[in-house]
Amino acid sequence: MTAEEIRLLRLANQHLTAPADKLTVVRDLCGIQAQFLSNAIHAMRIRCADFDESSVGDGLVKNWTIRGTVHIFAEADLPLFLRCNDGRDYRSGDWTGKSWWNQRPDWALTPERQAYLSQIILAAVAEGPCTREALKLRCREAGMTEPEEGSMFDPWGGGIRELCQRGFLNQSVSEEKIFRAAPEFVPIPGEEAERELARRYFTHYGPATVHDAMYFFHATAAQVKKWLSALPMCTCEWDGKTYFSMKEPVPSGVSVPECLFLAGFDPLMLGYEKKESLFLKPEHLRGIFNLAGIVMPAVLLRGQVAGRWKKQGSKLTVELFEPLEDTDRARIRDAAESMWNGITKLEWK
Repeated sequence: MTAEEIRLLRLANQHLTAPADKLTVVRDLCGIQAQFLSNAIHAMRIRCADFDESSVGDGLVKNWTIRGTVHIFAEADLPLFLRCNDGRDYRSGDWTGKSWWNQRPDWALTPERQAYLSQIILAAVAEGPCTREALKLRCREAGMTEPEEGSMFDPWGGGIRELCQRGFLNQSVSEEKIFRAAPEFVPIPGEEAERELARRYFTHYGPATVHDAMYFFHATAAQVKKWLSALPMCTCEWDGKTYFSMKEPVPSGVSVPECLFLAGFDPLMLGYEKKESLFLKPEHLRGIFNLAGIVMPAVLLRGQVAGRWKKQGSKLTVELFEPLEDTDRARIRDAAESMWNGITKLEWK
């Protein structure tokens, strides 16, 4: 198999050659990373046949999942993503055990205080969805101190994140941080859940290498190989590497799109070991993956990243990584006009 064929398979498997319905897309892609919601919305826009921004959050929730980052995913997949220590921590109000959070030197909550403030939060969301600031106010009124607030509402999650990961809360799919009560569910046991996520990954991110899956899941090589041994895989070779997939080759007639405006933190960039990307030349790596951990929106031209883009109102700025012929600039311009109505200025850098 050639690199071009692997790229085409990946594009097709990620619904970038033929859009699918929203719930299918988010399930197939194991959710979509969403600490910047606008990026996740755009990632769905370019993949979903039924995309409607006014109802984009219907049937979806936001929570911490793969790689410990915030994703949007189907509410029906809560048992898959929130495994709650194989169910042992599901809706548990016992905070006496050791956790990554309470072992930090600046953690200010005793188990008793964490239990007390957690009940304040849960009582508030039982009345209806609440913003993060509204929950802070409720807790302050109940006596939460400033150091306790720094732990309960740590910028990276803290105590409220633990409530989410124990199946009590979800975030709404909105720019504002709004928390709501999660529906009851039965967590899927860890090994079974990991196997299902691996099946989805190698079906819809494949063909992919062991290193790619390690990067995507933050898993060890041993873990990935265990998943592979439990799944019916197809394999192919390219450039001395073995690629695994659970799908047959793309049907004839499917081709690489001329131009795509990928989202920031797009699954096509995050799904594979970035230093071994087949879509991004090594010399352009920092143009997309910057040192601050941000994954920039990429312009994909005939299957290769040609630059990055930024849209502000009706102005689109495209920063090219290499000089392009006028015909390729025209392809980018045509794709922009097709993607967005009302682009009045296209600026090149």
